[in-house]
Amino acid sequence: MKLSQQSQSLIESTIRKAIGKYPCDCEQTIVTDIHLQPVNSSGELFIFDDNDEELACTTVEEWLAYDGDGVDFYKDAERILRVILNRMKEDGSFDNLPIIQPYSFVLVDEEKETITDLLLIDDDTLLVNEELLKGLDEELDHFLKELLEK
Repeated sequence: MKLSQQSQSLIESTIRKAIGKYPCDCEQTIVTDIHLQPVNSSGELFIFDDNDEELACTTVEEWLAYDGDGVDFYKDAERILRVILNRMKEDGSFDNLPIIQPYSFVLVDEEKETITDLLLIDDDTLLVNEELLKGLDEELDHFLKELLEK
């Protein structure tokens, strides 16, 4: 699934609306994660806090035309949302939120069960993904073998 620039902008503005619900003062006082729930059947994207309070909602028309199964939909939505969130992080959109770090943007399904963390905001922690870990077992095995031979 590929979204048009217009749909990506719509999602980004909805995320901005959601984070705009948190007053931007200098003191970090709120403990929460931000949950993104795309719904294939209605094309909606809901954004909630930890207390299931809706922060923002929009309809992504292109999601209504998606013809794959639910698992593929969430994988595609994950990829798209991750790109948008990373772009927003790079442009400083999350720099002054009053949310105590670390906090995450979390992809959830229709039952609000966590699928994956899309973006972790923390100065000291990095989320690793499958791509980064690819081949790690072999490298560690090789390192251990060389270490034991000496």
